[in-house]
Amino acid sequence: MTPRFDTILITGAAGRLGSELRRGLAPLARRLRLSDMVEITDLQSNEDAVICDLADEAAILSLTQGVDAIVHFGGTAMERSWESILNGNIRGSYHIYEGARKNGIKRVIYASSVHAIGYHDLETHIDANAPHRPDGLYGLSKCFVEDLGRLYWDKFGIETAALRIFSSFPEPADRRMLWSYQSFDDCVRLVTAALTAPRVGFTISFGLSDNTVKPVDNRLAAHLGYQAKDSAEPYRAGVEARSDPPDPNAPAVRHLGGWFVDLGHPDDKDKT
Repeated sequence: MTPRFDTILITGAAGRLGSELRRGLAPLARRLRLSDMVEITDLQSNEDAVICDLADEAAILSLTQGVDAIVHFGGTAMERSWESILNGNIRGSYHIYEGARKNGIKRVIYASSVHAIGYHDLETHIDANAPHRPDGLYGLSKCFVEDLGRLYWDKFGIETAALRIFSSFPEPADRRMLWSYQSFDDCVRLVTAALTAPRVGFTISFGLSDNTVKPVDNRLAAHLGYQAKDSAEPYRAGVEARSDPPDPNAPAVRHLGGWFVDLGHPDDKDKT
């Protein structure tokens, strides 16, 4: 494949999905610039790494110089303290978008999450026009960055594909993942589609494989050209054999966000 880009920046490049994107996006660019807060020791010949904190505005402005597109998968990856969410996800993502604006970068691919809409019921079968219903501070930060991306498209012409990734793992770990699963290869396919689509504007896409149960409607992202090739079905028998059917009325079963809806405030001292 002839590279489409000179340099793509991947934030969160040492993480579970960032590591897969390094492999999968390599054919798209002459070079990959990798960023994380921890050392990346297995650099390939087409990669360079910058270790920095997303909350450091000057560092991120420097990080984003000379890149053609940003794949922003960095930040706090779970429900954590308010300070962690504020610095890693809210301040950090603002700095990414300011870096894009000041350095003339025209497309950002953002790892949003199901947790931006976690309190919607499965049977509602929402599409990308449904309102935000975050299921925690982590999900709230994803709502903020989605709106940040929309603002920077409307005001500054920077395109964003906000990818609401559900459960991207090597294989489904439980019954919920029989519908929320996205394989690593499908995650790479989705990011590749978002990078190479002729026009993105501001687009929200749900990050799922081609599972039999489809609780959301992804038609509003069809222009990205994402075609999932994997499915949770080959794992169904094994998952169902090692777990009992859940209570269909349990909040974690009813809502898209799963067990996140059962979590309390992460800053509470009493965790009981």
